[in-house]
Amino acid sequence: MARRRNPCVYLLASRPRGTLYIGVTSDLVKRAWQHRNDEGEGFTRRNRIHDLVWYEPHETMESAIARETTLKAWKRIWKIALVESTNPQWRDLFADIIG
Repeated sequence: MARRRNPCVYLLASRPRGTLYIGVTSDLVKRAWQHRNDEGEGFTRRNRIHDLVWYEPHETMESAIARETTLKAWKRIWKIALVESTNPQWRDLFADIIG
């Protein structure tokens, strides 16, 4: 049986209002776990960006990729406002998505 894909755009932070990372995935739990455990040699590992602070589910991968592209073009202050509109304490949401 094939696993159902759940396209999401997500935002990670090193700390409240710290270094930000925007990504897109079809498996948010797996991808967030990879970031938390420093799998890979990329930007999030080098900058210790582990906290999932915002995510947005999408119906299709195409719409998730389009949203990611839009958000990456945003000014930093807009990204901070986006997080704080739903997560003003910058709480790590990882436990919410695995439960």
